[in-house]
Amino acid sequence: MRLLQAAEEFRATLNAQAQHIEDSRRLPADLAETMAQAGYFRMLVPESLGGLQITPIEFSQVLQTLAHGDASAAWCAMVAGTSALTLAYLPTQEAQQIFTSADVIMGGVFAPMGKAEVNADHYRVSGHWQWASGSQNCSWLCGGTMLMEGDDLKRQSNGAPEQRMMIFPREQAELIDTWHVSGLKGTGSGDMAVENIKVPLARSVSLTVDKPVAEGALYVFPVFGLLALGIASVALGNARAALDAIQELARHKKPGGGRRTLAERGAAQAEFAKAQAQWSAANAFLNQALEKNWGSAQTRGELITEQRAELRLACTHATRTSAEVARIAYDLGGGAAVFTSNELQRRFRDAHVATAHMMVAPPTYELAGRIAFGLDTDTSQL
Repeated sequence: MRLLQAAEEFRATLNAQAQHIEDSRRLPADLAETMAQAGYFRMLVPESLGGLQITPIEFSQVLQTLAHGDASAAWCAMVAGTSALTLAYLPTQEAQQIFTSADVIMGGVFAPMGKAEVNADHYRVSGHWQWASGSQNCSWLCGGTMLMEGDDLKRQSNGAPEQRMMIFPREQAELIDTWHVSGLKGTGSGDMAVENIKVPLARSVSLTVDKPVAEGALYVFPVFGLLALGIASVALGNARAALDAIQELARHKKPGGGRRTLAERGAAQAEFAKAQAQWSAANAFLNQALEKNWGSAQTRGELITEQRAELRLACTHATRTSAEVARIAYDLGGGAAVFTSNELQRRFRDAHVATAHMMVAPPTYELAGRIAFGLDTDTSQL
């Protein structure tokens, strides 16, 4: 748990730089380098490659702690960590050529917004992806693609389109500054594009079909479960910080020039207590699902569909509950919270942008509900 202890010390630094991160609209290069050296971008990289290969439980705890300092920085760590998870699926020699040192940062977008076609010993890849968080500091990027056969989609035996993640050097991509947003401003999540680049066959992975090359229970754990877990963990850490911020503000804020502080008012006490309960319940549900899935990965070497669905449900619930908790804290802050200099303003905006991610969007509830009812369901993205 050494990394978690380091994160607890580092969150004060992140909190002090939060406004600078937001104003930069990206993670500043010097801060990214510091985080890379500390290991926050290689948490899920196999130990055999020089990574940390920590447990999903510690991954969640570290991200929550970083997000308590600044959600944008934690989001970049989450994206870099889950992007680097693709290294576990590559042939060892190929992975070693990418992860050449501890400060290598990977990023990318899982959504299959690109197209790829086999050409001899490589793929020809073109694509335009949104939400390329932290890409400005990356050495390598990856992008989801649909495989093509001429003008037609290549399909699996079940008829589903064949998708693969393509991994390529940062220099081969164009980064497009589209990131003018309300929250998570410091993630630099603009667009990226490539046009007709070559990607060696061995430098691509299918996260739904291929099996990991690296060994360990971490790589039995569902990839999309880890991605959703990362989002939920950032959201929970951000919401906890919002509660801490309003708790501090309430001790001295006297609304309307009254004699009683916000903390001394019954309505504020009740709202704060309800928000605490909501946060604690969402966090407990997530930890319960996480421990159950991690236990199966360790003991059985596989996860049943119902367990994976419960984890995704818990992640979605935690993320969306965190947004509600941040809203309550923001509302309690009253007029003070509307100023951009107030931490509650940033926490509120960051919380609601996190809910926009497709891994924790409302359709996840439908997915979990279908499985609970025993209906035929496409579980490839589970």
